[in-house]
Amino acid sequence: MGLIVQKFGGTSVGSVERIRNAASRTAEELQNGNNVVVVVSAMGKTTDHLVDMANDISSAPSKREMDMLLTTGEQITIALFSMALAQNGIDAVSYTGWQAGIKTEPVHGNARIVDIDTDRIARDLESGKVVIVAGFQGVTDDGEITTLGRGGSDTTAVALAAALKADKCDIYTDVTGVFTTDPRYVKSARKLLSVSYDEMLELANLGAGVLHPRAVEFAKNYGLPLEVRSSMEKERGTIIEEENEMEQNLIVRGVAFEDQITRVSVLGVSTSLKGLSTIFTTLAQNHINVDIIVQSRTEAGLANISFSIKSNDLPEALDVLERNKEALNYQAVESETGLAKVSIVGSGMVSNPGVAAKMFEVLEGHGIQVKMVSTSEIKVSTVVDEKQMVNAVESLHEAFELYSEAVKTN
Repeated sequence: MGLIVQKFGGTSVGSVERIRNAASRTAEELQNGNNVVVVVSAMGKTTDHLVDMANDISSAPSKREMDMLLTTGEQITIALFSMALAQNGIDAVSYTGWQAGIKTEPVHGNARIVDIDTDRIARDLESGKVVIVAGFQGVTDDGEITTLGRGGSDTTAVALAAALKADKCDIYTDVTGVFTTDPRYVKSARKLLSVSYDEMLELANLGAGVLHPRAVEFAKNYGLPLEVRSSMEKERGTIIEEENEMEQNLIVRGVAFEDQITRVSVLGVSTSLKGLSTIFTTLAQNHINVDIIVQSRTEAGLANISFSIKSNDLPEALDVLERNKEALNYQAVESETGLAKVSIVGSGMVSNPGVAAKMFEVLEGHGIQVKMVSTSEIKVSTVVDEKQMVNAVESLHEAFELYSEAVKTN
């Protein structure tokens, strides 16, 4: 008998009928002789509706109260899912994140899991129960309810699978696996049968919404096999694992993209090491994630520092910089919104020089201006105008021959 952790996203449990369908997938695993832990998200657009209501009441609701509000969404799903299993004669019990023993750091809105007490879940599994756990949430040592950030149910599922030493974690979603790019934007995108942890981590960090980056980190650290698969279609999904034996001929495995990117430029900064580190330390202490960083010298011997952030972080970033202007010792701050990040990812890039050059040639050939660049061994990211995002993605997908075989032969 094995242990399988299943995670069902919001679309997979978006209605009572879909909850019944998801519960049938759990029943199938039980019939295969496995113990099962299920992690669920809030139904459909429930979280968005809760956010809208909060914004209708307050222009700046506290992060603590937002956590109290948003965690109710998953609580609805776990109860209904447990009822659906019980209706089919399956013994099940539902737990919120804190009842399931998920401990987090004391950060509201984007907390990290620090420990999981699995005793309660283990006892239930030993007695033959299916355990349904609310994703996206946990509790601090002081008893404060926290959330893990959007997409945090993936992290809950993988963290639980690692803590319970599960044999596998299946991520059920509204797509049949991990694609070379988002098929909603590029019709020739095709499903990959296998992706390495490192490639998936880059794709997830760069905008591929199919998996939360922290979930991939957990899986890689614990060597836990993941499979991204459809909750509606009964077909093989995409395996995420350490070694990727399939499709080794692909230098670039996928094209990821993300809109609502803003470039912030801090002008007239001291070029001392302390001056540069203080800026990013200050932003990090205020939980503002900085991505691509570009530095240039001025004629006066100072530095201009540009970095990209998510557009919804701009007001807070500007406020932090303004409040710390004297300590940071800069002259001015400028920002440019309406940008997007487009990236190519592939472990084959390590041993194949010239991939970045080809990327820039393709973008230039389609009249797309590159505003910022960031590279690693297995990815190249560019910041472009948001209006040219889809054009950039389509052009790169075609240039690196990532299209499906059906499209390729027509």
